[in-house]
Amino acid sequence: MTDVFDILKERGFVAQATDVDELRLYLSDPSSCYIGFDPTANSLHVGSLVPIMALAHMQRAGHRPIVVVGGGTGLVGDPSGKTEMRQMLTLEQIEANVDALRVQLSRFLDFADDKAIMANNADWLVELRYIDFLRDIGKHFSVNRMLAAESYKIRMETGLNFIEFNYMLLQSYDFYHLAKVYDCRLQMGGDDQWGNIVAGIDLVRKKLKKSAHCITFPLLTTASGAKMGKTAAGAVWLSADRTSPFDFYQFWINTDDRDVERFLKLYTFLAVSEIAVVATLEGRDLNAAKSILAYEVTKLVHGREAALAAMEAASAVFGERRLQPELLSSSDIPRTAGEKADGVPTTIVSLERLQAGIAAFDLFAQIQLCDSKSGARRLIKQGGAYVNEDRINGEDFLIRDSHLRDGSLLLKAGKKKVHRIKAG
Repeated sequence: MTDVFDILKERGFVAQATDVDELRLYLSDPSSCYIGFDPTANSLHVGSLVPIMALAHMQRAGHRPIVVVGGGTGLVGDPSGKTEMRQMLTLEQIEANVDALRVQLSRFLDFADDKAIMANNADWLVELRYIDFLRDIGKHFSVNRMLAAESYKIRMETGLNFIEFNYMLLQSYDFYHLAKVYDCRLQMGGDDQWGNIVAGIDLVRKKLKKSAHCITFPLLTTASGAKMGKTAAGAVWLSADRTSPFDFYQFWINTDDRDVERFLKLYTFLAVSEIAVVATLEGRDLNAAKSILAYEVTKLVHGREAALAAMEAASAVFGERRLQPELLSSSDIPRTAGEKADGVPTTIVSLERLQAGIAAFDLFAQIQLCDSKSGARRLIKQGGAYVNEDRINGEDFLIRDSHLRDGSLLLKAGKKKVHRIKAG
């Protein structure tokens, strides 16, 4: 079998791991591994792509991924990495989000014939009898050790309630349940989950007399120090309803030069031997590599047709990025202009409104090129707002039908955010 641990390490997925020799032995035969996903929204976001890609690498190497959607633990809330308590969701809200995530995750993993398994931990947590749980599970946990965990230490400063204090026990019980039912003895997760995962390893060892293992991923930030997947407009979602394929593509096009090689390793399946050349690129060639990154990730999340549409739309608005034929040739990105598609976000506005004139700051806020009218006013004042290719001068500037070109006009916020207005 392919040594998947080496693959993950080479591509930058491994922050920490328990006994590597034992872990390699476990992975030398087809094995199961699991990652938990938080169901507090009806879509995952870019921050979830690292664990998703790790599971995909596991499956490609012959192992069975188990996706645990936290319908049960989501009712409690994980304090890890949080300075305040999460908003409490109802069981109905959690169940609706779980259904949406089940559909979304199936794009990345093959669930046919139990090649991967999706499980909702509400199925085994919600019906637990509290006294039995305390006697059978709680006795294996030291309060002193729990309070020493980094996730709890941070929250002790702002307040940690008893519901959240139970989270480590519930996540550990997940690991124990999966080890018992599926012989799954590898859990993976973000590096802030180390304490919870190690607690689960101890519980599996004590209850089942079996060894268990852990791999954690680095908590990613961009080269500029920003949290991965966050923009001024908020999270970058994997759902096309919440972040359009065009905006998703543009997020990756705007990758910091220093992150391109690292992101190609983490977020694509392109060969590492080819990606290495990116470290030597600069200027136009590096921008071309960003196009490949944006295309490949958009293809994984939204499909090839949407990726092509986003690429062609970006080329139409911002100009085509020339690709060297030999650059990352394992990508199937078109090397020359091919099929055309229009993926620019578009809003239809009545011709009557345009004839009357619409305040630019009002329209920019309405179509969410800016997060508010005051933000749009600031953008205009700073000279960053455009209609077609012309800078908008003056906060009271009106967008009119005279700006239409073949029935539409293009609004820009800076050089990277665009939106088309069509007269209707």
